[in-house]
Amino acid sequence: MIINEMAGSGGDLMPYMFKRRKIGLLVGKRTWGGLVHTADTPTFVDGGSMIAPRGGFFARDGKWAVENEGVTPDVDVENWPKEVVAGGDPQLERAVQEGMRMLKEHPIDRAIQEPRRRRGASVPFNGRMALETRA
Repeated sequence: MIINEMAGSGGDLMPYMFKRRKIGLLVGKRTWGGLVHTADTPTFVDGGSMIAPRGGFFARDGKWAVENEGVTPDVDVENWPKEVVAGGDPQLERAVQEGMRMLKEHPIDRAIQEPRRRRGASVPFNGRMALETRA
């Protein structure tokens, strides 16, 4: 998963959970750490409003997490402006490189052919289920 310093809120929570569940590598820069809950924002008499944090996020170990610290990538990659202006995307390129490496190290064992259907089994037909009538 690609992350960067512009990600906050759900952009902080998703990589946190991704890393916690050990789904894969995080590539990019540390997220900004803005994972708080806001609610009950009353309107001022002049029509303006204010938003203030009301709740934070803590991990299962009982410690505050993510807020004000962000989520650190497994592979730190800077998107330098010079490279981006030239049409490159170092974070994307590294994420693809890491993904290809992981596939090579842990190849996926996929079925090449679907299993034979049993006679009378339901099969998709024109967006609906139908009974198979082949012998």
